Amino acid sequence: MRVGLLGGSFDPVHHAHLLLAQAALEHLKLDQVQIIPAGQPWQRPALGATPEHRLNMLRLATKGLDKVEINPIEIQRTGPTYTIETLEALETKNKYVWILGTDQLTNFCTWHRWQDIALSVELAVAQRPGSTLTPPLALSQWLKAHKRTLLIIPFEPLDVSATVIRQRLAQQQSARDLLPEVVEQYIHEHGLYRPLTA
Repeated sequence: MRVGLLGGSFDPVHHAHLLLAQAALEHLKLDQVQIIPAGQPWQRPALGATPEHRLNMLRLATKGLDKVEINPIEIQRTGPTYTIETLEALETKNKYVWILGTDQLTNFCTWHRWQDIALSVELAVAQRPGSTLTPPLALSQWLKAHKRTLLIIPFEPLDVSATVIRQRLAQQQSARDLLPEVVEQYIHEHGLYRPLTA
């Protein structure tokens, strides 16, 4: 199978994540997209919701989406989350495409063993607000040297971010326009992303 891999913290999952998964399915002719929530991202501060809550929100958000699956491999692994270790643990019978936003593309060459990642998968990128589709110079040179191409996913950039959602929720404002209603309900039911009290 040709499988797209969409990693991230999903803290929380929102409309742009889901639309990107569907755009990748269509434009890259994928058999499946696996959404991979990070366990303990090594380049980020602590996340706002526990791995279990983020996984539950993803399951709610993707229910009924054809060919979109949740892969909890990084949450099940202890210690910092490294993409290359995830790739090395996946089934070898499939061909994989790693789906990036342009914000991730910009810092791709800071990822642990990024050259090995680029050897293991095809890289596909979608436009995100405020960043460019141009790969960093080191990646551009690597792709040229290895006769590889960066796949482009046609995608209308959505000005949606988990940071804005968390800020709104901390201020007790609605984020209903930015994420699925079932996810917002889950957040309220479990008291997630509330402001810290002294």
